[in-house]
Amino acid sequence: MLNRTISGRITRALAPRTVAHAHCDLPCGVYDPAQARLEAESVKACMEKFHASDDPVFKERAVNIKEQRSHMVKEHLWVLWTDYFKAPHFEKYPQLNTLFNEATKLAGAGGTKGTNDVAVADQLLGKIDEISDIFWETKKA
Repeated sequence: MLNRTISGRITRALAPRTVAHAHCDLPCGVYDPAQARLEAESVKACMEKFHASDDPVFKERAVNIKEQRSHMVKEHLWVLWTDYFKAPHFEKYPQLNTLFNEATKLAGAGGTKGTNDVAVADQLLGKIDEISDIFWETKKA
């Protein structure tokens, strides 16, 4: 019984005195789809430089950087998808899950990470723009 009493006191002492509610993990302003777009633009630029070069070492470096940047696009999109957007957003914009799924796949092995086709990078940029449009609409609310 004594252990329960002590445990209860400790739990109450450590419990938060004030509970804050927010739609995202941190105060607004830390999330921005521009981060994913910037990396996707780098991916496209690496592809263009790859095609413009005859130097095999340069081409290999361009591919390595493109693959790293493609992964960073996915990470930025995942943060928006899982940390910023909440249930009310998905209810209001039912296409949002599909957009994120398509965008992250376009940045993955079946997309920009696995190809040097600039058209795929353009498709990725288009999906990021669609997500960005929705993101900024939610910021107006």
